[in-house]
Formats: sequence, C-alpha cells, structure tokens
Amino acid sequence: MDSNQSNKTIIPVIAILGAVLLWGSAFAAMKHMVETLNPWAVMWLRTGIATLALTPFTSRLAGPVKNGKDKLALALMALFMPCLYFLFESYALTFTSATQAGLISASLPMMVAVGAGIFFKEKTTIAGWCGLALSMTGVAALTLSGNPSGNAANPALGNLLELVAMACAAGYMLLVKRLSANYGPWTLTAVQNAAGCLFFLPGLYLLLRDGLGTDPLSVLVVAGYLGAFVTLGAFGLYNVGMSRLPAGKASAFINLVPAIAAFFGWFLLGETLNSLQLLASLIIFAGVGLAQYGGNLSWDKIPFLRPALNQKN
Repeated sequence: MDSNQSNKTIIPVIAILGAVLLWGSAFAAMKHMVETLNPWAVMWLRTGIATLALTPFTSRLAGPVKNGKDKLALALMALFMPCLYFLFESYALTFTSATQAGLISASLPMMVAVGAGIFFKEKTTIAGWCGLALSMTGVAALTLSGNPSGNAANPALGNLLELVAMACAAGYMLLVKRLSANYGPWTLTAVQNAAGCLFFLPGLYLLLRDGLGTDPLSVLVVAGYLGAFVTLGAFGLYNVGMSRLPAGKASAFINLVPAIAAFFGWFLLGETLNSLQLLASLIIFAGVGLAQYGGNLSWDKIPFLRPALNQKN
C-alpha cells in the first residue's frame, strides 16, 4: 500500500476517533457544568458559543434554506437536536452519573437502525432486533441496580431522561439522513445552533441573574470546550470520516462513546459502578455487539429459532 492510499485510510479513521473522543468526554464536562449552573443556562452557553464560533464562516460554509417541506423537516431536526436532546440530557445529568448516562448512549445506533427500518424501509435483521432487546434489558438493569449517591441523586429518573434524550438523537439522525441529500453539514449545523440559542434563551436570563458561580473562569473554559470543540469540532470530524468511509464502518465507532464516557467519569469525577451495574454494562455492550455483527450468525442453527425460520421460509 503506497503512502497516498495509506493516508486515505488513516485520516478518516483518525477523524472519527477524534469525534468519538470529544463526544465521550462531553458527559463528564456536562456533569461538571450542571452541578454549577442551571441546565438552561448551561445549554444557552453551549449553543451560544457554538453559534459565535461558526458565524464568521457561515456565509462560506452554509447554503440557503429552501422553501416547502424542507422547512418543516429542518424545524423538527432542530427541535430534536439540540433543543430536546440537550434539555433531556442536561437534566438527566443532574440526577445520574456521567458514566451511567454514557453507557445508555450505547443504545443510540440500534434506535437509528430500527427507525430506519420503520421510516426508510431499511432491513433490520433478527440480530438487530435481538440486540436492541438485549441492550434495553441492560439499560433497565443499569437503572434499577443504581442507588442514590453523591454522583447520582436519582439514577432511575436520570437514566430514563437520558434514554429519552437518545430517542431524540435517533430522530435527529433519521431527519439528517433525509436532509443531507439537499443540504451540507454546515448548513444543518448553522440551523441547529441558531434554533438552540433561541430555544435556550431563558438560560441567558438565569446567567444574568445567578452569575457563573464561584469559579467563573472554570465554567467559561468548560463551556467553551463544549461549544466550540464538542458541538462544532466533533460534528465536523465525524463528517470527514463519514465522507470517506462506508457508513457501517463509521457508525461502528460510536460504540466506543460509552467506554470513553466511563473513563472520563472515573478519571475526572471519581465515578464508579457497582458489581450489578458492571454486569448491566456488559449486557448493553453484548446487545450492541449482537446488533452490529450478529448478521454473520447462522440463525437457522439455533434450535429454538429453527422452527420459526423454517415456517417463514
């Protein structure tokens, strides 16, 4: 393999790994922020900084929005992400740990796959449905096995809110799948950030009323990281990878987000999981793995499935 061919393979992989690293670290950063500020204030800072960072380049990177059905689809996309997704996730992190929230994010690729099967008629395999069921079982076990602690005041409520946030993220991704045929990634990003600034505008009032807490410099640094690097940088890096790798390969990297979130939750916040939660985490990963790679299994060789499969055939 010559150097040019090697670069064509390595660069998109590095780009996607960079995006996944940023996304995984965002859970710990958000947990730190919502412990200091109201979630609405946090999200206005995040979307406001992202918009400020993108504005100088909008005229060159973003195109015009067309009339017709696209406007409704764009509005729904922005409602799902960042509005509802960030709202549910920021409140989730006030009740549960960054580690548990990150683990629940493992359900996102399967939600997207199932949604694509329903709305776009993409085929969902038996392995995909079984993987989704197994992963949801793991999420339920993770939620029910958690006890209130310093990092998770109400893990059951927090994990449920995070699961709703993942459903919003799945809706956003399905809409992007349709809109990306007519709009570039930076046009969609500009629409999202502008909508987020307006939706979370009450957060500006809360910031003016309550201030930035006892350590404003730390808050601004973390908010800048979330806005400029995670909201904009991760999106850009992921799209670089998506443009040069098969979609299946690119989406598989999202499965690393929970592990990265767990690492940063432990390293930065001192979060840990009990033995039952560790078992539940393994169940989640097993479900993800089954959905991702189970299509290669010979399902007709599994005794209790063989009669149903023979009847179907």
